Amino acid sequence: MALLITDDCINCDVCEPECPNEAIAMGLEIYEIHPDKCTECVGHFDAPQCVQVCPVACIPINPERVETPDQLWAKYRQLTAAAGA
Repeated sequence: MALLITDDCINCDVCEPECPNEAIAMGLEIYEIHPDKCTECVGHFDAPQCVQVCPVACIPINPERVETPDQLWAKYRQLTAAAGA
């Protein structure tokens, strides 16, 4: 499941540097999460770091990108292999 930043985002800048996959970037008005890079921190941490640090709790699971734990692990392995290439 990729995460999603809602329009409740206050652009506080705390989530972006916490993402180990560099999936978070500033969009037109608020921060956005690139779903192909988001593994919910699987492979890096026990919990999504952006969710942990968000002061307004605006980062839910994206209902359009539901993934199983196995799919998240596969995405993590693909991302780390690409980074090592």
